[in-house]
Amino acid sequence: MKETETKKPETKVQNPHDKFFKDTFSNPLVTRDFIENYLPAPILKIVDLDELEIQDSSHVDEELSEVFSDMLFRTKINQREGYLYFLFEHKNYPDRMVALQLLTYMVRIWNRNVNKKIDTHIPMIIPMVVCHGETKWKISPMFSDLILNFDTLPEEVKQMIPNYRYQLYDLSQFSDEDIKGNAELMIALSVARDIFKKSGEEFLETIFKAARALEELDEKETGLQYFETCMRYILSSGPKLTKEQFNTVVKQLEVTYKKGSELTMTLAEVLREEGRQEVRDIERYEAKKESLFDLAIDHLALKFGVLPADCQEKIATLDLKMLQIFNINMENFKSIEDVRKFLGI
Repeated sequence: MKETETKKPETKVQNPHDKFFKDTFSNPLVTRDFIENYLPAPILKIVDLDELEIQDSSHVDEELSEVFSDMLFRTKINQREGYLYFLFEHKNYPDRMVALQLLTYMVRIWNRNVNKKIDTHIPMIIPMVVCHGETKWKISPMFSDLILNFDTLPEEVKQMIPNYRYQLYDLSQFSDEDIKGNAELMIALSVARDIFKKSGEEFLETIFKAARALEELDEKETGLQYFETCMRYILSSGPKLTKEQFNTVVKQLEVTYKKGSELTMTLAEVLREEGRQEVRDIERYEAKKESLFDLAIDHLALKFGVLPADCQEKIATLDLKMLQIFNINMENFKSIEDVRKFLGI
């Protein structure tokens, strides 16, 4: 009987940093607010914010998705089609190669654009990097700084090397006065700034500030929804709150933001249940995998006697799906060499 495939459980269904930034900046009012407050005036002057339109695509390599998120917005720049590209970095330390990675993603955007239409030019892209690690960003935002001794090269050589500068926003260095904009943007930047820097006790004030600001919004339902976004991010990725600190949050919110207090308690239970379910899923997955491994070893031992160590070690590395396929193909193995061939050893 054919085994039913069981998908390997993921330890993180979604990068919580990625989800927080995308949930926040998917609101066009928040994105516009950020651009108006943080783009230099000469750039802002040629960007048409009324034409801002989010693009449903990501250009970050899958293996880097835990440390980078990106969002692309189409608009008019200097009265022609152009793009604003956000790269959110979630590392705890600055990465010099971000300029190269960012250029790679920009080239992908250009290639996609020229492949879709016949044109003689490529659109303008304004690249922006938002980082919020623990360490101050001391790396130059110039691509040319990746090339050792670039400044000493002859001008003729420099002209053959692509160069650009990205807009850098190092939230770890933002003071409260540096954080501008309306309530949602200010809360987002404050939470992102503090998520790696503050202890549980220090983070309480960040939560209370967010609650006070959202309680004052005219759109109460919108405020509550965004408070949920923030609290989910804080509880899943922020500093570990002690039981006493969590109770302090709930009691304070009971007075200042009652709906937020109820939501926080509900969300905490949901996250606990998600954690328990994740553990149960992993345990079931590992148990099924162990069972299929034992089945494979027993069948091979019956057919060929003692199984060589290299075969056992290779079978032990197979995931659940491949173990299922391996057992299904067991009857086709006529020799140990057939087994080795299947395993690629």
